Amino acid sequence: MRTKAFVLCFAASMTFAASAHTEDGAPASDAGRITATGGENIYKAICQGCHMPDGKGATGAGRYPSLASNENLEYPEYAIFVITHGQKAMPAMGDMLTDQQIVDVVTYIRTHFGNNYTDEVTADQIVPPWP
Repeated sequence: MRTKAFVLCFAASMTFAASAHTEDGAPASDAGRITATGGENIYKAICQGCHMPDGKGATGAGRYPSLASNENLEYPEYAIFVITHGQKAMPAMGDMLTDQQIVDVVTYIRTHFGNNYTDEVTADQIVPPWP
């Protein structure tokens, strides 16, 4: 029984260790900061675990909304706010991502998964909601 438990724990740890790296093999985070670059790599490193590789979300232990064909993404400020400050079960990522990483992942989700919102997203749009 102990051997079976050990094997299961080892397999689980290997799964989590593998997911803690970006596609190019670099660590996904560094002391609380996400180090992945480029919208697709950032999405794969931190978003697809809940929103799924196809962006369609999931339901199970929680509800993870679909990003696919999502009309809320027409406005980049919506995605910027949710990523930066969190919403419901989604944690705030503002302290973990640079402004450029937020721009990159917002641009990625707005132009993939059946979304075709191609207007430019800039770091100037990432502002605190109050002074």
